[in-house]
Amino acid sequence: MPEQAIPPSPAPLPLPLCGLRVLDLGRFVAAPWCTQLLGDLGAEVIKIERPGSGDQMRGYGPPFLRDAAGNDTTESAYFLCTNRSKRSVAIDMSTPQGQELVRGLAAKSDILVENFKVGDLARSGLDYAGIRKIRPDIIYCSITAFGQTGPYAPRPGLDSVFQAMGGLMSVTGEPDGPPQKTGVTIVDIITGLYAATAVLAAVRHREHGGGGQHIDMALMDAAVATMSHRAQDYLLTGEVPERTGTQTTGSAPAQVFRCKDGEINIQAGDQPAFEALCDTLGLRSLVSDPRFLKRSDRWVNRADLLPQLQAAMDDRGQRELYDALVARGVVSAPIYTLDRTFSDPQVVHRAMRQLIRHPLSDELPILRNPIRFSTTSMDNYRAPPMLGEHTHEVLAGLLKLSADRIEELIAQHVVGRHVGCSAPAGG
Repeated sequence: MPEQAIPPSPAPLPLPLCGLRVLDLGRFVAAPWCTQLLGDLGAEVIKIERPGSGDQMRGYGPPFLRDAAGNDTTESAYFLCTNRSKRSVAIDMSTPQGQELVRGLAAKSDILVENFKVGDLARSGLDYAGIRKIRPDIIYCSITAFGQTGPYAPRPGLDSVFQAMGGLMSVTGEPDGPPQKTGVTIVDIITGLYAATAVLAAVRHREHGGGGQHIDMALMDAAVATMSHRAQDYLLTGEVPERTGTQTTGSAPAQVFRCKDGEINIQAGDQPAFEALCDTLGLRSLVSDPRFLKRSDRWVNRADLLPQLQAAMDDRGQRELYDALVARGVVSAPIYTLDRTFSDPQVVHRAMRQLIRHPLSDELPILRNPIRFSTTSMDNYRAPPMLGEHTHEVLAGLLKLSADRIEELIAQHVVGRHVGCSAPAGG
């Protein structure tokens, strides 16, 4: 019987945003987070950086990436986590020649993302009004502290400012303690996600014949929107929400409890879960206690309920209790430090830690994008670029500049030369 030919493997499908070009004038976190997501989804992202120093977040450390010899480089964790899937072009945008190069790249781009202070780019004609003259259908996304309008529009701001003013800090922390901020720059990240969503909606709008447009994203707006149900509570009642620590408002028991060797988050507010928790802890009598018959009763009388539950957990092991609750269908979770997060079997199975090659290191561990498509792979990540790594490539390829002309611009300090190692940003 003749051997049957093995059919060739199907060619991998292109990523969803393949064919879109993004000009990234972003620094810090929010704008780069937006453009990184667009890059992960297949868009070509060209990041413009200042020669010599680059994005301010390159030197925002420690920690820094270590090279093959174990020495610190000048690539910070902050920069590495927000700038994969991009190409870096070093252009001094403060010079007329540099501005002309950026205009040339904008004319060949579908999307421009920037996070300069309001009015800064207007002085060089690189604002939306200036760019749309050369690319009328450009989708131009501005990410600023307080937006393009309003009394605070000219002010700068950092993530903690918006956690404070947007209300997040006021509802984060223990009731008898001070306001707290989250352990990550959550407003930056959420603003970046909102911005990417807005850009994709604008792309669809343009495909329907609506043309380009300006997107005005404010971190303050995103912070207020992130308040979600706590803000809705206030809007409905006029009552200012208070800090409740790890407790879920309106539900009990639904919070973090101590075990003898760690903490565990238990969400047992509904009746079946509450009964299962009480059975697991040997506290069946609480189920029929008139103070705890319904979820609302348990919330109102939580000062009587919670100490009894906590006393029953003081001598229980975290993992043993977690396994027992999972077996009974009670939603719960051990409180992990990141070493335990990345060793958890589920996180390992989902491959949230990826290893890629970097010009300065054989292996760079990165976070995998959490999006999972059924037919499109997103796992071919490109390392965050070195400062100016793609300057020659982009200027020659897109703007058709000769090698001699690029060398002239380098000599005039209009563009930067990639020398294999980015300089620290300082400050």
